[in-house]
Parts: sequence; structure tokens; C-alpha cells
Amino acid sequence: MTGGAFTATTAGERAARLRAWLQQDPAVELIQKVHRELSAKDKGAAKLLRGRLDEHKRQRNQEGMAHEWADKAQALLDLPRLNLADALAWQRDAAKAGAPLSREPLLGLKTLLAERVKAIEDLQHRAQVHREAAVLLAQRIEVLSTKSWRDAQTAHEGLAADVTRWLAEADTLPGDAHWASLDLRFAPQLEASRAQLSLVWEAFSAALAQARAAVADPAAVLPQVPVWADELRQARADAAEAAAPAKPKVDPELRAQASAVVRQALAQLEREISQGHGKASAGAANALRQALKEQGRHIDSRLDRQAHAALAAAGELEGWQRWRADQLREELVGKAEALLKRPEGQALGGRKMQESLRELREQWKQTDQGGVPNHALWKRFDEACNQAYKVVEGWLEKIKTEAAEHRARRLELIEELKAWAAARDASENPDWKAVNRDLHQFSERWREAGHLSEKVYAELQPMWKAAMAAAGAPLDAAQGDSLQRRQAMIDEATQLGAAAQLRIDAVKALQQRWQAEAHAVPLDRRQEQKLWDAFRKPIDEAFARKGAAREQAAAAMTAHDRAVLDAAGVLEAASAAGEARAIRAAMAQMEAALAGERAAVPAAEVPASAAPPTEAGAEPVAPAPLPVAPRKPVVAVRGDDRPGMKRSEPAAPSGRARPGERREGPRREEHRPDRPLREAPRLGDAAFRAQRDALEHAQSALRKLAAQAHGEALIQLLAAWEQRDAARLPALAELGGRVNASLRTLWSQALSAPATADATDALLRIEMAADVPTPAEHIEARRALQLQLLTRRNEAGPAQTWGQDAARVLASTYDAAQARRLQQALKVLLRR
Repeated sequence: MTGGAFTATTAGERAARLRAWLQQDPAVELIQKVHRELSAKDKGAAKLLRGRLDEHKRQRNQEGMAHEWADKAQALLDLPRLNLADALAWQRDAAKAGAPLSREPLLGLKTLLAERVKAIEDLQHRAQVHREAAVLLAQRIEVLSTKSWRDAQTAHEGLAADVTRWLAEADTLPGDAHWASLDLRFAPQLEASRAQLSLVWEAFSAALAQARAAVADPAAVLPQVPVWADELRQARADAAEAAAPAKPKVDPELRAQASAVVRQALAQLEREISQGHGKASAGAANALRQALKEQGRHIDSRLDRQAHAALAAAGELEGWQRWRADQLREELVGKAEALLKRPEGQALGGRKMQESLRELREQWKQTDQGGVPNHALWKRFDEACNQAYKVVEGWLEKIKTEAAEHRARRLELIEELKAWAAARDASENPDWKAVNRDLHQFSERWREAGHLSEKVYAELQPMWKAAMAAAGAPLDAAQGDSLQRRQAMIDEATQLGAAAQLRIDAVKALQQRWQAEAHAVPLDRRQEQKLWDAFRKPIDEAFARKGAAREQAAAAMTAHDRAVLDAAGVLEAASAAGEARAIRAAMAQMEAALAGERAAVPAAEVPASAAPPTEAGAEPVAPAPLPVAPRKPVVAVRGDDRPGMKRSEPAAPSGRARPGERREGPRREEHRPDRPLREAPRLGDAAFRAQRDALEHAQSALRKLAAQAHGEALIQLLAAWEQRDAARLPALAELGGRVNASLRTLWSQALSAPATADATDALLRIEMAADVPTPAEHIEARRALQLQLLTRRNEAGPAQTWGQDAARVLASTYDAAQARRLQQALKVLLRR
């Protein structure tokens, strides 16, 4: 079924056949069955099958996940009112869960949701645009009310068409299929815009009709629009002036006074208009109207026209300021109402709410300063602020309660500190470290006792400082006394350091006194460190002088040190050359130099590179023989402390030695006369380190060379087996100490004879003797052989017969796999 994957000879071929079989898309049950069969034999091949099984598992999981998220999406689409947040959250959560959004049915559902969300967002945008259009239409009407009524009459027809079209579109928006899915605030906003626009349009149309009637009938009522009323009033005055007889002549002085009064009021109004002041311009306009009422019959027609033009401009500015101020007030009302309508988890805290309310009320005051008050909007704004202020009241009540708790806690802490100080005063030998630690803990508790107002803090802080000073007074006094004692010890250390001969015992005693003082009375960390540095400095300088003198005395190298250094150089050079014979010869020379002798080493055994360097043109000078002091032999004599025995006479030997005793005999009392006892001189630091490093490097090089020779011998042995040539068998010295001459002869005979049958059991015994792992396909055979060996009690085990087993393997037919197994086993056995 698998195309021969189970009978393939190599892992690569097995993997290739499995890949070809998997391309046929077999059933999952078959893949699981093949995986169970191969998992214990070939981990690499089983990994391919495991990957395909994992892929099937992922597909099943994604299919189930796709059905689950498809049901959720369909439920959202079936809702009559779709929440945009839920629709957007569906796609986000599905992507987080790993659902296959790029495949059907989720792809189509995602597209349907996206289209519906886009339609709802477009409808929301249309509603917002329609609301803004209503505001712009109201602005156009407001602006026309500040201009001439004839301009309003001209624009009335186009404005009426725009208003009619807006109302028609406003009626079609609620009929949209997605209108129920819009946010709840859009419908009230659109209805409010409709009501406001209708009210403004009706008022504008009625005022324009009154203006037309007032033009037709001079006795008709003037419209409520101030600019139009002034314009019509001026037109009536001009008509009456034209129809009336000529004005009687006025006294020039009276005309001049009236003109001055009117010109002053006119100048004030023009200045306020140029600066854009709403309330101030309204007051200046009223002042100008009063001046015209009183002095209007005494001024000329030119000044009268200038005054009426300024009044018209003031009316236009007042209307604009009123509209802008109402816009700002509506924004402030929206902000005030939104303070309590924030999303869950984003509610404002008490302090933030208080700051926001204070800022909103300040902005409202500034808006009222620039325009006419709007009591309806102010009522809404004040109610929203009062509702939001309830959060501030709760927060203030909480702060008040916490402040009372914090004050009570701090008062309790002050009383606790006073009680602690009274208890400490009663003790005779206080532990100053514990006192300092307790005071520090009191300070930490005071800092962590909670927030206080500035007034309460100013009240409690002096009480705390007084209690803290009273509690810490004994510690301050003890620290002052300790500071004096440490200063005296610093003077004493200076005297000891300046002495000609450094007294170590006095220095140790002084340091112990310092440590005892430091443990007894704690000081500030920085101050204590400064005192310690001042105390240590003269002693460190004295020890530095002593060490320099010692180093100067030890700088002069002895002849013994020079000999050891020369031998270390020769040994390092031999180790770098990598020749075992030269390394051993250099090590013998090193041992002789350490013993105080100059060993005579044949020149042939030391490489040229191992010779110690000498100056150019100079011959090496052999060091003079070191004098060896005769050493008196030490003879072990044990005295007898029994009553009646002399201590100078040795005790009678006994058959057994008591615990702790050492038996003496003639072997320990005599020594060889041809080997005189003597002691080598002491090495300096440089010579000791040099000989130590040289010996370590030499031993490492010898181990490396031995391992390299061992590996080469194994390679030659396997080559001799492959070519069945006994002449290529390594020499006895190259095979190591575990192989004797008879065993090598046995191996040579096995290689010289014709190849025999398979020696699988012998190879398994060699692996058991070396304790190396066996390939997976031979594990069952090894376990069976181990069971058989357990039944053979008197037969020699693999550890005793590994040489004969190796001969059986060498006598068999060469196989590359068996050669690798034999190499791994002999690598361990020949090293032991």
C-alpha cells in the first residue's frame, strides 16, 4: 500500500516513498495505522505522517470553527437592528480564534456583514450631512435677517425650494431599511433639526410677509426683524420728508450741539462694531437710537443716514453673535450631558469630573459675555452639570472620610511613638541598632499614613517632629559618643601606620574594636563610610609599604627559580611541537629541576625549538650545581607512657595496633644509603606558576596525542578487516595496554583465514562489554542474548571474552554497519 516504505533499506528512500504515497491523499485511518507501525522504527518517517495527521486535525478544527462563527454571523445578519460594534467585533474575534475567514462560508458572510456595515455607516453619514444642511439653511436665514428685506425677498424663492427639498429628504431617511440599525441619537437629532428649521422658516416667512405689507401700507405693523424695521422706518421717514414741507430753519448753534451728540454716539457704535463686541455694540446702538430720538430733528440728512447705516450694521452683528453664541452653548450642553454617558470602564473620577465641570462653567461664562443669554440652553446645561456634580459630591464625601481616618491614624502613630520612647527610656542597655530600625519604621509608617490637607498637615507635622526628636534623642547622644570613640581609633590607626615596624596584633585588635563599635552603634551610611575610609587609609598604606618591600625582596630570582623557568620553557616548546617522546623528556628535565638537580637529557630527545632562548652570539651557560644540605634521617620512635616504663625506650610490639596508632617496623626505620634524603629549595611565585602551567599543558598534549593514536589504530584495524590483510593490523604498542600479544595473534589469524558466516552474537557481546547502545533494529536480539547469558552461570561474561568476540567479528564478512558498531565498542574497550 505504501509503495515499499517498510522494506526500504535507507531512511531517505523510506521518506521518499512515504511522500509519494501521501501525494495520493490516502484516508486518515490508513495514515494513522502506518504511523503506529513506523513510530517505533523510524522517527523521521513517522514525523512526515505526524505532520499530515496534524494537518487533518487542523482542518477538522477549522471546519468546526467555521460552522460556529458562521452561525454567529448569520444570527447577526438576521437581527432587525444590527449593532455596528457587534459586527466589527465578530470579524476581530473570529480572526483571534483562528477561524478561516478566507474560505467559504465565512468569506461570504464576512462580505455580507461588511456590506451591511457600510450601508449603515453611509446612512449615518447621510443623517449627519442632513443635520448639518439644516444648520446651514438656518444660518442662511439668520444672515438674510441681518440684511435688507429686499435681499431677503430676492432669495426667498430659492431658499423656499431648498427648505422644501430638505424636508422631503428628511421624510425619506426613516424609510430606509437600515434606519433601525442606526445609533439611537440620530433620530432625535434629525427630528430636532426638522423642528428648528421649520420654526425658523415659518418665522422668516411671516416677517417677510409683514415687511411686504408694511411697504404697501404705511400704517401696517413693522416686522420683528430689527434691520428690516429700521429700513422700513427710514423709508417711511424719507417718504414723509419728501411729502412734508421744507423743514424750518434751525439755529446753527443748536444744530451743532445735536450733531456733536449724535456723532459721539455714532463713533462709539462704529468702534464697537469694528472690534466685534456683541453686548457692547448693543448698548452703543441703544445709545445712538436714544440720541436720534432726542436730536434727530436737528441734524442734517447725511448724518441721519450714517447713523441708520451704523444701526443696521449693529443689528447684523448682534444677530451673528447671537447665532455663534448659541452654537457654542449647544456644544457645551452636549459636553455636559456626555459626562455621565461615557462607555463602561471610561467613567470619570471625582477629581477629573470636578475639573471638567469647572472648565465647562467657565467657558459658559465667557460665552455669555460675548452674546445675548439663552435661558433654555442654560437650563439644560445647568441640569446636566448638577447631575454630573453628584459624582463629585460622592468623591468629596469619600475624601472627607479618608482624611478623617488618616488624621486619626497619624494621631495614633504619634501616641504610639511616645509610648515606645517611654518604654525605651526605662531600659538600661538598649540595642541601638534595634532603636534605629524602629525609628526608621516609624518614619516609613508616617509617610505611608495617607494624604492630608495642607491645613491638617501643618497642624500634625510639628507634633510629629517633636515626638520624633524626643524619641531619637538617646540615639543621637549615643551616636555622638560613638563618633568621638571612632575619631580616637582613627588617630590610633594613624599612629600605628606611621610606626617603623607594623604591629599586626595591634592592628587586628584595633580593627576588632572598630567592628564592635560599628555593630553596637549605627551611624548614617555615608558618614560611617567616610569614617571607615579614614580609619582604613593609614593601615592600608602601611601594608602597601610592607608588601612593596616584600615584593622587592622577592624580585631577585634565585638560581633554582631560573633553572625551573628554563625547564618550563623547554616543556612548553615540546608541548607545542606535539611529539610525545620530546614531551616526556622535557617532563623528566622539569622534575629534575624541581628536585634541585640538572638532569642530563639527551639532545636527541629534546627538539630544537625546545631549547631556551639565549642572547645572540652567546653560548648557554649551565647553572651551577645547587648545594644540598644533608638531612638527618627521621626514625619513628614511640614512647611508652605506662607506669614503670621509660619514655626513651620503644614499646614492645603487639599483634594488633590500637585505634589511632601506627605500627612501626624495620621498613620505616631504614632507608637506602644510595639515595640521600634532601629537600628542594622553595620556589618563587613566577617559577611556581610557570612550572604548573607547563606541566598542565604537557599532560593535556599527551592525552590528546594518545587519543589521536588510539583513533588511528582503530581505523587501521577496520581497514585490515575490510581488505582481510593481516599485515595492515596495527602494532601491539599502538593498540594499547588492553591488548596483549596472544590476543593480537588471534586477531591476525582471524584476518588471515577465509571469511566465515555472520557474527551478530559476537558483536552484541562486544557492545554489552563496552556498555554502548545498540541500533534499534537489534535491540530485541540483544535483550534475548542477555536473557540467555543469565541462564549460563559458569560461562565467562562479555567483559572477559570481548577479545575473542572481536576475533569472531574480524573473521566474518566485512559490513559497513557492523564496522561502525565495532568501532564504537572498541573505542571504549581499548581505552579502559
